[in-house]
Amino acid sequence: MPLGSRNGYDVEAIRQDFPILATTMHGRPLVYLDNAGSTQKPKAVIDELSRFYSNDYANIHRGVYDLSMRASEAHEAARRTVQRFINAVDSREVIFTRNGTEGMNLVAQSYVRPRAKPGDKVVVSRMEHHANIVPWQILGQQVGLELVVVEITEAGELDLDDLERKIDDRTLLVSLPWVSNVLGTVNPVERLVEMAHAKGVPLLLDACQAVQHLPVDVQAVGCDFLVFSGHKVYGPSGIGILWGKAELLDAMPPYQGGGDMIASVSFDGTTFNELPYKFEAGTPFIEGAAALAKAIDYVTALGLDAIHAHEDELLAYGTRALKQIKGLRLIGEAPHKSSVLSFVMEGIHPHDIGTLVDLDGVAIRTGHHCAQPLIEHLGLPATARASLGLYNTTHDLDALVVSLQRVVDKLG
Repeated sequence: MPLGSRNGYDVEAIRQDFPILATTMHGRPLVYLDNAGSTQKPKAVIDELSRFYSNDYANIHRGVYDLSMRASEAHEAARRTVQRFINAVDSREVIFTRNGTEGMNLVAQSYVRPRAKPGDKVVVSRMEHHANIVPWQILGQQVGLELVVVEITEAGELDLDDLERKIDDRTLLVSLPWVSNVLGTVNPVERLVEMAHAKGVPLLLDACQAVQHLPVDVQAVGCDFLVFSGHKVYGPSGIGILWGKAELLDAMPPYQGGGDMIASVSFDGTTFNELPYKFEAGTPFIEGAAALAKAIDYVTALGLDAIHAHEDELLAYGTRALKQIKGLRLIGEAPHKSSVLSFVMEGIHPHDIGTLVDLDGVAIRTGHHCAQPLIEHLGLPATARASLGLYNTTHDLDALVVSLQRVVDKLG
């Protein structure tokens, strides 16, 4: 029985929901294995964008006419969908952003910067995406903030002893990934929160590589902020989420100024709107919020536990298969991993790997994956990365292995 066709999880039926998977590339069926970069979209999301434009589109929160009120309600219903998805206490804690990156920048500028003095610190890890590095470096230039880096073990896990040492009384925030986009390491997030809170420091979780693979419950985890991007969880690009505890968000100044984030404006001064609107200046991606809600409904209906089990089976299958290829070395073998297979091949540049397998219709990512400091720490110019989604199958991984063997035969 093919993986994913058991316990009610019918991966072949699921694949029918994703029109792009019927595409051919270079005359071959598309094998899409760049889900850590961005996921493909089910018909429910595609149809919702078209339906919203055709039936419900108007600017929101500003019109007394029925169409505007209908669009406004759809936008707020989407916010409540996100609230349920991550188990937030209140929908006011859910802020719509352009992506997880904007959420990081919002916390940097509205939470950390007003509190920062020269010599204060933000603690991150060696495995960070650039989105959890550059905003803090910008604050370093602005206010003298110090960026402190926690090391990783040889297996690609966070060094918790090093984290313990590096959180001190000058630390304003600990900001860490739930799942590494290069190594696939799933970090022990509840333990990370405990360690930060024991020293009175709030913790931000980058969940961009978690929400599409694992159940997320912000109340159970206990973090203070969390960000993710819609395009990683089968929704549109251009929309993301910042969640934060209401008491923290209430105390933060606005990130941007403009329409809808105000209660009253005069040339003498402005009174800002309440949560969540204080952080949502200007006309938002209204239709994107509605489509994100459909994406969340889709993965919720399948079940995150079922998705995780399917992808774990694929990860184990792919790990065994790739290890059989001569000269191939996997990068990141933490015991607790999720859906990422990064690798290098002896004597072959990752960019050449990516170019050649593409000719067989296999789409993988190559490069430093927006994690250049990690790749350089590993002593590599780049890696190739196959990353799994809810619609992938063992046949996809078999196609990757066959294509990689051709690469070895041609260049090895």
